[in-house]
Amino acid sequence: MNIALLTASGVGSRIKQDIPKQFIHVDNKPIIIHTLEKFQYHPEIDEICVVILKGWEEMLRSYARQFNITKLKYIVNGGASGQLSIYNGLNEIKKQRPNQAVTVVIHDGNRPLVSNEIISDALVTYKEYGNAVAAIPCTEVVFVLESVERTQSTESLNRDVLRRTQTPHVYDLDAILALHNQALEKGISEVAASCQLMQLFGNPTYFSLGSEKNLKITTLEDLEIFKALLKSKADDWLKG
Repeated sequence: MNIALLTASGVGSRIKQDIPKQFIHVDNKPIIIHTLEKFQYHPEIDEICVVILKGWEEMLRSYARQFNITKLKYIVNGGASGQLSIYNGLNEIKKQRPNQAVTVVIHDGNRPLVSNEIISDALVTYKEYGNAVAAIPCTEVVFVLESVERTQSTESLNRDVLRRTQTPHVYDLDAILALHNQALEKGISEVAASCQLMQLFGNPTYFSLGSEKNLKITTLEDLEIFKALLKSKADDWLKG
């Protein structure tokens, strides 16, 4: 069974609006619905669990009914960090599906332009290697600051060996839940992504297809880019 776990429990402080960014309307629907629809209509996704900001559960249920998101089965509150929010979602799925083999597809709720191809490639990569993280090459020159307080650097990284991770991340539910438990036992609770937990404990990560279009909406600039991409269409004469 493949279950999508969408994280949507952030308050959206960087976007500086009065409602959480995942409920901002674009093209007559909330961002979270744009994201949910990608997993609702993907043939390999069986169920969806959403980790949501406390107090917004009924709003999410109402929107899911309005937009016919029938695969949404579980809603759980977020934690004090991104790591703990994912952990809450993993535990809810385990509670609901205690005796089943579950593949969990973790995805940012505010990453609404994930494509069918990206989701499918992540599942294929997972089946071959045991985990998958959507990623794209790094095309910019990256410098390392001398300290977080400084604005200068004399050290750059080789971009040819760098990858920028996105979501989805795909794992066996029991395996990633065990890793999260191991992290908490060691007092680790502020790691941004499960792939970083994998790295901290010496486990390899396998990269699947990503896209520059698969952006995460965290700022007003991101929101404007999302609106533009929704309306964009490739020119017929371009080779692709």
